[in-house]
Amino acid sequence: MRSFIWQSKPWQAFMNFAIIFSFIVNIVLVIVLLLIAPIVLPIVGQIVNPLVGGLTESFVEMGEASIEQTIIVDDEIPIQFILPLDARTDVVLAEAVPLQVQAQFVLPNGGGTINGIVNLQLPNNLVLPVNLSLDVPVSQTVPVLLNVPVNIPLAETELGTPFNRLQSLFVPLNGLLSGLPASNEELAERFAAGE
Repeated sequence: MRSFIWQSKPWQAFMNFAIIFSFIVNIVLVIVLLLIAPIVLPIVGQIVNPLVGGLTESFVEMGEASIEQTIIVDDEIPIQFILPLDARTDVVLAEAVPLQVQAQFVLPNGGGTINGIVNLQLPNNLVLPVNLSLDVPVSQTVPVLLNVPVNIPLAETELGTPFNRLQSLFVPLNGLLSGLPASNEELAERFAAGE
């Protein structure tokens, strides 16, 4: 055996040793994997697979979720502006209005003029047409009470990027774990079927 490995060539001896050592290590690893597979597969099927599957499903749902809320706005808003008013309206007198005005009467055919005072009284409930043309300053606080429905998709917020990143990490891992046998019986069936 020594002559087979050595053959008086150091490089050939190293290659032969490396091949035999690699073969032994591979056989030991295969035996170890076959021995721990019945222990590991139930753990993967009963703990890891549901855990990763649940996380994947949760991240997908969070990526599709939205915040739905009704926001109640109860506030007072100060407003200030100038209201231009240009309108024709009718005014009803609430009481009789006495009028006293200076008057000048011109007599016909060069008869001269007479200066005097005219006394009139506008009766109660008299309707007077009035043209209004003025600027009205408005300074008020207006109460505001609103129910504002809000629907914010999480994908459109700053949370969308982390949820998408977590989905892209867990979806392939979940697919890989779902493809593994869930039990020792399933492993034996797949092994027998040659999968």
